[in-house]
Amino acid sequence: MFRTGYHLVDISPWPFSGAMSVLGITSSLVGYFHRAPLMWVYVFGSISLFLLVFTMVRWWSDVVVESTYLGCHTSLVVRNLRVGMVLFILSEVFFFVSFFWAFFHVSIGEISMRTIGQWPPLGVKAIYPWKVPALNTAILLGSGMSVTWAHKAVSVHNKCPAGVLNPNVSSGSISPEEYNNLVEKGSCYQKQAIFSMVLTVALGAFFMCIQYEEYYMASFTIADSAFGSTFFIMTGFHGMHVFVGTVFLFICTLRLIYRHFSFNHHYFGLDAAIWYWHFVDVVWIGLFFAVYVWGY
Repeated sequence: MFRTGYHLVDISPWPFSGAMSVLGITSSLVGYFHRAPLMWVYVFGSISLFLLVFTMVRWWSDVVVESTYLGCHTSLVVRNLRVGMVLFILSEVFFFVSFFWAFFHVSIGEISMRTIGQWPPLGVKAIYPWKVPALNTAILLGSGMSVTWAHKAVSVHNKCPAGVLNPNVSSGSISPEEYNNLVEKGSCYQKQAIFSMVLTVALGAFFMCIQYEEYYMASFTIADSAFGSTFFIMTGFHGMHVFVGTVFLFICTLRLIYRHFSFNHHYFGLDAAIWYWHFVDVVWIGLFFAVYVWGY
């Protein structure tokens, strides 16, 4: 790494254990859908889920140690990580594009049949968009504002106390008053970043609770026509992305508390989490206007 600037990753068991845990969870779901013995499904699924969580915790811990304490994430590595994250989000964009395509294909096909077709189909009562869905939209937009506040606070914090680690401080080029001001500003922005990140995580959890209540109170299911299938697939996958993003931001909040993003240190992990969260916000806006407003 020191000759090339790239990080040559050590041998790790986590990709293998992660693949096996996902395979186990998928097999358990398939067995559940095909009415396999529930005891086998629950035991095998629980073991696979535990292995997945354990793998995630250990793998992410290794990455944090490599980037924060071992200095393996050089500028070249971080640049490639940023490109990889952008490509990953782009793949997620097309993932949701396929669902939007299916939704509009079915709905426009029904509408084009004039008096025969109807959207939503007869017997399916769509959810009124200007109550719970509008509240969820406001919650996600608010979380996007708070996470942007955290991003800006971390960026400013990394610039404010730069003189603290400057060797010129000891030589007298910076007065004690300026030194104290830098430390005070850094602490202030650090507290702002932590508060706004906690607020974002809370809003994400609140969104998922309201989404669950909406599913519980819905008058139709995933088996009720193409509308029910596309509705629950699109909003369900979006909810799964909200859960992943909330966990991502929670980990970054813990890292903020332990000052992993301080003093011009690498904070690509925070950048990636914020990019991902903004992507989730944009997808929800599309879902709100397409599925809830136009679909109603």
